[in-house]
Amino acid sequence: MSELAARSRAVTVLNIAIVGAGKIATVHADSVRRNPGTRLTWVASPSLDAAERLAAREAKATQDAYEAISAPDVDAIIVSSITPTHVEYILAGVHAGKAVLCEKPVDLDLARAQDCLRQVEAAGGTVQIGFNRRFDPTIAEMHERVASGEIGPLEQLTIVSRDHQPPPLAYVPVSGGIFRDMTIHDLDLVRFFLGEIKSVYAVGQHVADSQVKELGDFDGAVVVLQAASGSVATIVNERHCSYGWDQRIEAFGPLGALRSGNQHRTSLTVSNATVNDAAERVLSTNSERYGAAFARELDAFAASVERGEPCSPGLRDGVAALELAERAAHLAHRNHDTNGGRSK
Repeated sequence: MSELAARSRAVTVLNIAIVGAGKIATVHADSVRRNPGTRLTWVASPSLDAAERLAAREAKATQDAYEAISAPDVDAIIVSSITPTHVEYILAGVHAGKAVLCEKPVDLDLARAQDCLRQVEAAGGTVQIGFNRRFDPTIAEMHERVASGEIGPLEQLTIVSRDHQPPPLAYVPVSGGIFRDMTIHDLDLVRFFLGEIKSVYAVGQHVADSQVKELGDFDGAVVVLQAASGSVATIVNERHCSYGWDQRIEAFGPLGALRSGNQHRTSLTVSNATVNDAAERVLSTNSERYGAAFARELDAFAASVERGEPCSPGLRDGVAALELAERAAHLAHRNHDTNGGRSK
């Protein structure tokens, strides 16, 4: 039995340190506070003020991530810091005997992520990657019903994912690009539904913002993937959407289709002389749309640690999704350069 597994059997409440104090860290902190099986004990951030605000009165705050990671009153860490720090904090947590839940992507460099995987597996570490959409109740049910054969063999999977607002321009150069930063969630879902991927095709577009083009990124993208089974997935991404956060999935097979539509604050609609079955705008923030997914993600992480079992999605899933993102990015830039930056 590993040291972590032995310790986990004695854990009744999982003491958690959060590394990072930005927007996503706030979502994680809310999940930790609401979960009766977890307790927030530390928050680390280069900004002590930010760490103290997130820690509130219940947890300790520090600018030193390693102080929080190595603290005796910490059983697990949630890494929600900037991407270039993910690998070092994953490894620090594993070597300290702590379980790790790390936000995606593992890193912006595939070779570095692969080396991290080798080290973690050699050390017997417990690492879960934050592909929270697997835990969304609707998506999870769709996956279960596809796996049960309800629609027959999955033939086509279509994912539409459009952000409500584009990120700040200052973020674009350090984001790793749309495929590593945004599409990677959808690439993980494709693997979740389809399994092994044998081919990838991708195009990027410059339509909405010429400044994004000047920064070497795309404001939209389409990716087509084929699985070893022959099933095909299509991903449609946009960095902006006027009507909210557009998040839809369709799974199609010979016996029918399963669809996950956009969610609204309520199911109320109105019909009158000018509109028919009109609803409010779709939910427009990560925490609104995927709040339940974050909570269930934490449940799964805590349960894996308590049982001393591997986490899913694990670090290997994170590396596999990053590899697909790199392939898609390479193809999109090559296609763009081949066409002289113009659409045929």
